[in-house]
Formats: sequence, structure tokens, C-alpha cells
Amino acid sequence: MNKAELINAIAAEAGLSKVDARKALDAVVKSVSNALISGDKVGLIGFGTFSVVERVARPGINPSTKQAITIPAKKVAKFKASAELTAAIN
Repeated sequence: MNKAELINAIAAEAGLSKVDARKALDAVVKSVSNALISGDKVGLIGFGTFSVVERVARPGINPSTKQAITIPAKKVAKFKASAELTAAIN
């Protein structure tokens, strides 16, 4: 499902226009992004939790030259599905 399909699904489920559904989706994405940027977790009961984790620097190999390199540390976004969502999928 891409963003346009998600907007259509939100509009149909909530009885909103597509314009309002797009505004709602954009607001949710922006709010979650801002929370993660500031280091907060975002937990949606029954859906899951978004958080930021830091990956440590680690050794790697450049596939084109086969030389050893160091992959730098970085922060990445993580999503952990809730038990309800996991059960619904399975």
C-alpha cells in the first residue's frame, strides 16, 4: 500500500474527504517524526511503538574493493509491533 492508497483507505474508514485524510496523515507523520527527532518514543496502544536506537560503529567490507572499512555509528528509527497487531497478522 502506498501513500495514496493509504489516504483513500483513511478517507473511506473515517468518512473524511481525501483532502482531510491527507492532512490527517501528514499531521500524524510529522508528529511522530518530530517526537523521534527529539528522542522520544511514540507508543500507539494496539499498534506498536516507534523509537530511536543507536547502532554502534562496526567493521565491514567494501564489496567493490574488498577492503576492510569501519561503518560509522548512527541513529536509526525502529518499530516494534504490539502483541495485538502481531496476533492479528498471524
